[in-house]
Amino acid sequence: MKKWTVVFKALANINRLKIIELLSDGNKMNVGDISASLKISFTATSNHLIMLQKLDVLDVEGRAGHVFYSINPDMPRYFKNAVNLFLH
Repeated sequence: MKKWTVVFKALANINRLKIIELLSDGNKMNVGDISASLKISFTATSNHLIMLQKLDVLDVEGRAGHVFYSINPDMPRYFKNAVNLFLH
């Protein structure tokens, strides 16, 4: 039951859902690109990304002085199931 509380809290924010949607087609994006796409502050975007990364929803890759985020194909199954509900 506790894991579902975490899932629903994480997915209860529209911007976090938009981030997942942006990255769901295999894109790798940095904070600035995501922030510009969502039209929210860099700081708010960064905070959302950190939360999703800590929950293993996102993968992180550092390249050329930038950090790129993508969907973690090995995210926990319960998260994957919940995310699929929102994306389809």
